[in-house]
Amino acid sequence: MTETMIIGGGSGMGFALARLLVAEGEDVTIVGRSGDRLAAARAELEHAGNGRVHTRRADIGREEDVASLFFGDRQVDHVAVTAADATGVYGPTSGMATDTARGVLNTKLLGAWLVGKHSAGKVTESLTFTSGINAYRPNGSNTIMAAANGALSSLASGLAIEMAPVRVNVISPGWVDTPIWNQLGMDKQAAFTDLAKRLPARRIGVPDDIARAFLAVMRNQFITATLLHVDGGHRFA
Repeated sequence: MTETMIIGGGSGMGFALARLLVAEGEDVTIVGRSGDRLAAARAELEHAGNGRVHTRRADIGREEDVASLFFGDRQVDHVAVTAADATGVYGPTSGMATDTARGVLNTKLLGAWLVGKHSAGKVTESLTFTSGINAYRPNGSNTIMAAANGALSSLASGLAIEMAPVRVNVISPGWVDTPIWNQLGMDKQAAFTDLAKRLPARRIGVPDDIARAFLAVMRNQFITATLLHVDGGHRFA
């Protein structure tokens, strides 16, 4: 029986991945900071298929939390990291608090590095991170998030060598309709409508689009040290 740990699996893209896996009868452990959100996600997932669902509370930015996820003799086949926090990170660099920038790096980049550090020897098949379109299309208001996302590709390449034969990859979504947009204080629907007209795919992404991309790199045993863009052609729009 295959088991996957999804850090950030309580909502959005991580939850969509968990739902696909459980529907196929696989076991998942969803990890997040909110006990209430994890409980709600577990209840919904347990009605989605035959796979077992476990929950663990942890903050990916805290080393002791990440270490506890992989403590002991238990192993998992795959680890996927979809955790993100966009609170307060959009705006000009000159006006951003340094603590806010450090928080982005702690969650998005150093958190991913901590997962690599503590999952070594515990994950047997693959480790997959989540980057984002702003690494490749910065717009002047997302510089620190763009930097954190862009660095994940280099991190994955290095870890793919260190952790071989475990495969380490990165999924880079474009705009996807997930709860993280509620943190940005913008007219989401107007922005989505405008971008959808310009994208080659002619629509905004949905969590299942990204979940299927995760499955592709998790299951293809000849994909490693690779960044997969799943952005509807946003890099060219």
